[in-house]
Amino acid sequence: MSGSSQAPSGATTTAGDDAPPGTPGTGENVCPVCKGSGRAAEAPCANCGGTGVVIEGIAGG
Repeated sequence: MSGSSQAPSGATTTAGDDAPPGTPGTGENVCPVCKGSGRAAEAPCANCGGTGVVIEGIAGG
């Protein structure tokens, strides 16, 4: 097990992300704007970058 508690270098975020992908204590969730489709108003969703998912903090210790 690694002692690092930082997100992987080079990880990119979108407007709807709480943190970079891979950050400890976070996980993927369905984008609340496009409801997971990746599209909003006939264009790629600006909140999730067209992926349909956002990175959010998870509950717990």
